[in-house]
Amino acid sequence: MSEQISFDDFMKVDIRVGTVVRTEPFPEARKPAYKLFIDFGPEIGEKKSSAQITVHYTLEELVGRQVMAVVNFPPRQIGPFMSEVLTLGYADDNGDIVLAAIERSVPNGERLM
Repeated sequence: MSEQISFDDFMKVDIRVGTVVRTEPFPEARKPAYKLFIDFGPEIGEKKSSAQITVHYTLEELVGRQVMAVVNFPPRQIGPFMSEVLTLGYADDNGDIVLAAIERSVPNGERLM
């Protein structure tokens, strides 16, 4: 477990929901990954993310799916691709990433409370 933080510290991490509108393969990545293009609604807009989720998901099934992502980290260069948000997930027993799930549809851009 990590050290305890205050609620104010938690609120500094801006986690939002968005809908994957487009996907692309990312063969240049060191580890297998996809390029995700995620719509976070009118306030944030569309952002790009590199996600190492190739074991459990196909490019086609990700389109239209809502995902959670940290939207206030600085962009990170991943090979030739600039990842603008950190898509959230958990490692399974084999270390493969499973996306953090949204139980019901919510508006794009909604913040985790």
